[in-house]
Amino acid sequence: MTRRDGRGAAGALGVGLATAGAALLGGLAGAATDPGPAAPAIGAAAAAALAAALLARRRPVEARPPSAPVHRPPPEGLPARGLAPGIGRLALERLPTPLLLIDEAGRIVYANPAARVLFERLREGEHYSMSFRAPGFLDALEGALAAGGARRFEFALHGDRNRRIEAFVDGASLPDLDGGRRHAVCLFQDRTHDLRVARMRTDFVANASHELRTPLSSIKGFIETLQTSAKDDPEARERFLGIMLTQAERMQRLVDDLLSLSRIELEEHIAPQERLALGSLALEVVEAMGPMAAERGTELQAAIEPPGPVVRGDRDQLAQALGNLVENALKYGGGAPVSVTLERDAAERPGLVGLSVRDSGEGIPREHLPRLTERFYRVSVKRSRDQGGTGLGLAIVKHILSRHRGELEIESEPGEGSRFTLWLPPEGEPRVRVEDPRATAEI
Repeated sequence: MTRRDGRGAAGALGVGLATAGAALLGGLAGAATDPGPAAPAIGAAAAAALAAALLARRRPVEARPPSAPVHRPPPEGLPARGLAPGIGRLALERLPTPLLLIDEAGRIVYANPAARVLFERLREGEHYSMSFRAPGFLDALEGALAAGGARRFEFALHGDRNRRIEAFVDGASLPDLDGGRRHAVCLFQDRTHDLRVARMRTDFVANASHELRTPLSSIKGFIETLQTSAKDDPEARERFLGIMLTQAERMQRLVDDLLSLSRIELEEHIAPQERLALGSLALEVVEAMGPMAAERGTELQAAIEPPGPVVRGDRDQLAQALGNLVENALKYGGGAPVSVTLERDAAERPGLVGLSVRDSGEGIPREHLPRLTERFYRVSVKRSRDQGGTGLGLAIVKHILSRHRGELEIESEPGEGSRFTLWLPPEGEPRVRVEDPRATAEI
């Protein structure tokens, strides 16, 4: 009979942990390089191997050292049959993927911190039905504990139907070595962001195609008319050519905004380094928008003393963001006065400085506010097109502020006008020459 002592058990544990560690690292590396559908399965296999090594640590040995055994109580809040403390448990604690270990009786034996963050109702030691309400997940767990095998499915998070979770359940990879009881290891991945991005990408392609198709169809129709029935009609020719020019300009604005948005997204991860005087930049934008305000008969004013606080930013992008807000106020403010002001020391935005564009027009209904920065989203499609809008202006502003580590605040009440504020982190107060209190910043 082969003799098994403490050293042999330690050796077996070492081999198990080494194998599990390699599997865990390999799974995490694979998930990092290829975050596709196979990543949860790879991570689950690695985590299951590591958890199996931890349970193997509790295998009874045939011979013990002569000293009396030391009985350590389980960690607080953990059932007696939970994972043993050590480097393996520490690895699972650090695992960024939510993981659960459930025994054959349905008790949650172990939940790593990521799982406790994702599922706020989760309680170790309780039956899993006390923490979950998704029928698909409950059925998969029952099947995994009864017959083993791996299962994958999606379910909505309890209390937030818009949040989608992908689960991988394996009931065959983790037998309990003390009594032969089956365990199920559950690995979760939050797919909400991925699904939202995919939906936004699909909507973007569909909306862009629609926005381009409409003016193209209009131009094509007028060209065919000019070639046939209106061929010898000078009055119709002049009218149709004017409409064609308007539609062509609309397409040009749309293409320009799409290209601008693409360039901004390419640089969004690179923080700008140029130092800018925010007040001076705002006055330049207001001056550039003066002709548009005069053409519409709208009063445009800026109560700003230059140079103002200094920020790190891209001059052209910040000018574009502020210009988009001023242009929107002039277009949709109903002819009411538009003002640009400098904001500081706001209780809701401590440590930030801002530029606000305010109009006293008809305002925006509250239900539209959360979606205003979505691409091609409009409160009124017809009114936006009549004003020459592309539906991308506020999306561009949002991405510019994302690159500048800033925030866009939108406040509006129907009948009371709207206020859009660009909030940015300041670089510090600019230096101003004493002899000229209205001098620009020395940057």
